[in-house]
Amino acid sequence: MSDDQQALPPCPECEGIYAYEDGALLVCSECAHEWNPEMPTPGERVYKDANGNVLVDGDWVTIIKDLKVKGTSKVAKVGTKVKINRLIDEDHDIDCKIDGIGVMKLKTMFVKKA
Repeated sequence: MSDDQQALPPCPECEGIYAYEDGALLVCSECAHEWNPEMPTPGERVYKDANGNVLVDGDWVTIIKDLKVKGTSKVAKVGTKVKINRLIDEDHDIDCKIDGIGVMKLKTMFVKKA
């Protein structure tokens, strides 16, 4: 395999390392299991915005409600675009940085995918 090719993930069924691409799906050549690499594996938490769209690290989202910033008089305004730095398994599950406010955690229920 050349350096510019990315290694494919192992099969979620048998952990076999010999997978190949078939259109948008990956296929395991050992057990013939087919899966979509964009979909989460069973047991993995799925993060969804207010409209039900799946969110991943690096997505851009828009705030859908004015949100008061705890401990300050600042407000994160409706329509503010924010890049998700990472999704975390906590009550406020989006870790991001908002211009003029700084590092902040948001709930997915108050954002929509941009």
